[in-house]
Amino acid sequence: MSLTPEQEAEIAALRAEPRPTLRAVSPGMEAHLFLARPVLDHGFVRVIDYMGDDAAICQAARVSYGRGTKAVSNDEGLIRYLMRHWHSTPFEMCELKLHVKLPVFVARQWIRHRTANVNEYSARYSILDREFYIPEQEMLAAQSVVNNQGRGEALSGEEAARVLDWLKSDAARAYDHYEAMISQEGQQGLARELARMNLPANIYTQWYWKVDLHNLFHFLRLRADAHAQYEIRVYAEAICAMVRDWVPAAYGAFEDYRLGGAVLSAKGVECVRRMLKGEKVTQETSGMSKGEWREFLGVVEP
Repeated sequence: MSLTPEQEAEIAALRAEPRPTLRAVSPGMEAHLFLARPVLDHGFVRVIDYMGDDAAICQAARVSYGRGTKAVSNDEGLIRYLMRHWHSTPFEMCELKLHVKLPVFVARQWIRHRTANVNEYSARYSILDREFYIPEQEMLAAQSVVNNQGRGEALSGEEAARVLDWLKSDAARAYDHYEAMISQEGQQGLARELARMNLPANIYTQWYWKVDLHNLFHFLRLRADAHAQYEIRVYAEAICAMVRDWVPAAYGAFEDYRLGGAVLSAKGVECVRRMLKGEKVTQETSGMSKGEWREFLGVVEP
């Protein structure tokens, strides 16, 4: 991870001047404020600001006390009820603002979650740093033969070394040309907004990303999943660690019902009932496609 001296000085100054407040604060999240958590080779995630805590979720839910929540006698139980029954608006009362440094190709995956506010570093006005994501050799893998969006067996030996050499040399050459285009001696040079198009997708960018807790949980459910691409999953895992400290009751319910839970179709539920009665159910008798059946077995079989 590489922070600029200016960023390090800013973090030190902000953490050196705590301020009294009447706002609700989360001690767990206060410990994360401003600090950069390293991700990948040059990336990081850090908390810039947050609003709300577990109590804010319960406060919002109890504004209109419905029949379903009256029997819930404590905050943790209420939060688990809300998560279990797919309530959303109480979780939207909490918000998180992050500063993220990440490779461009990861950012393009991330930005598909269109429920956040984003402000990205602009290569039209500023010059990007010479920093590229270069995977560790063990993370280089062939294309999966069963999943068009996944990885197969890891590359090794000369093949892995050749790929790493290409990644490093191509990135360096592209940046050399980028630098030359925008700063030609004695000439005006190419506009930055045009020169940037020559840069590879593994160069690092930065942004501020602000999202409410409901939509953050949706992001984490998809991107912290074991099937998510490694390079975005490690960012999601870093955020999970922060959210766990920020709203422990809500994160516990999320971990139980979303990350560790499963959703079955009506056919899946019917198959489980038949199995509990002792009936042998196969893909052919389940009414499911081969893909559905494979996923179903992944849930119900140890």
